[in-house]
Amino acid sequence: MTKKQREMDITENPLYHDTWKLLKKYRDVVWSLELSVQQVRNRFEIEYGSTIEDFLESVYLAGVDFAGSDIEHHAKCIERSHRMIKLLDSSIELLRNKHKNGETYYWLLYYTFLSPQQLKNVEEIIEQLRPHIRDISFRTYYRRRQEAIEALSSILWGYTSRESVEILEKFVPETEPGT
Repeated sequence: MTKKQREMDITENPLYHDTWKLLKKYRDVVWSLELSVQQVRNRFEIEYGSTIEDFLESVYLAGVDFAGSDIEHHAKCIERSHRMIKLLDSSIELLRNKHKNGETYYWLLYYTFLSPQQLKNVEEIIEQLRPHIRDISFRTYYRRRQEAIEALSSILWGYTSRESVEILEKFVPETEPGT
């Protein structure tokens, strides 16, 4: 299999697309999460005249159950989004700190998907990357971005590369059933 065919296989992998979608939605989810938390805080202060922390402490002491309420549903949505962001953030930190190209991949992902303000185009991204990655061209950017997404995919969804399976098979061959 040629290098070009192998690269095509990577981008056709559904896990690559899942990671791509997750990264593309990152800024929107972070923004939405911040807005949701702020809205809940404001709503509680307006409706109950206290902070959400004070309110929750008093209702727990009183034994109030929020099961099935709008408050419970909203809190679960916020919690689910928060867990997703936390999972992605910790995976990116692991990539940055442990992968052989972690620092390079981190900055590629940061300026492409994670920075608070989305940059206008690839030229702006490359300009921001120059202090972190020497001699970066458009081709290098696209190639390294794909590598970064693939490496992040392996952390998020488990490392299932065909090459790794082949290597593993050499060291620990599968045995036939009954042998």
